[in-house]
Amino acid sequence: MAVASRPFFDTSVLLAGLVDVGPASHPAQQAMDAVAEGRVEGPCTAWHCCLEFYAVATRLPPEFRLRPVDALRLLESEVLARFDVQQLPASACGEFLRGAARDGSAGGAIYDAHIAEVAFRSGARMLVTDNRRHFTSLLRHGLRVLTTAEFVEELRKRR
Repeated sequence: MAVASRPFFDTSVLLAGLVDVGPASHPAQQAMDAVAEGRVEGPCTAWHCCLEFYAVATRLPPEFRLRPVDALRLLESEVLARFDVQQLPASACGEFLRGAARDGSAGGAIYDAHIAEVAFRSGARMLVTDNRRHFTSLLRHGLRVLTTAEFVEELRKRR
């Protein structure tokens, strides 16, 4: 039985959950295991997060780096097969950019703003990330923003 409903996983969770970089990966690995075991209902992420996972995983330091074919295999088997992968509809892109400009988003912050917008529009109930400060804008929409460790702790409590 699923104990968590409609969480949105950020790239930080996908990356640490699928590429073991030591103890810091443990909570994300537990979260990804919960998805694989069916204890998470309707997990979702953004297509942008899939692309970001691929880009980062194939350029990590050599001891952690994935070959492109391995990054693809993980995305297909662990993310595309188990997550509802969302993206902004073309009709919303202009509105999103105008809002970002109004809010003063600059530089790389636009990427997290984009992920936050996709999470909000996807119907997610929470965003799970290890970069909480990048997504506090979601709080105004009633979405909870949890670290991976907090999410895993909630899973434990709901068992």
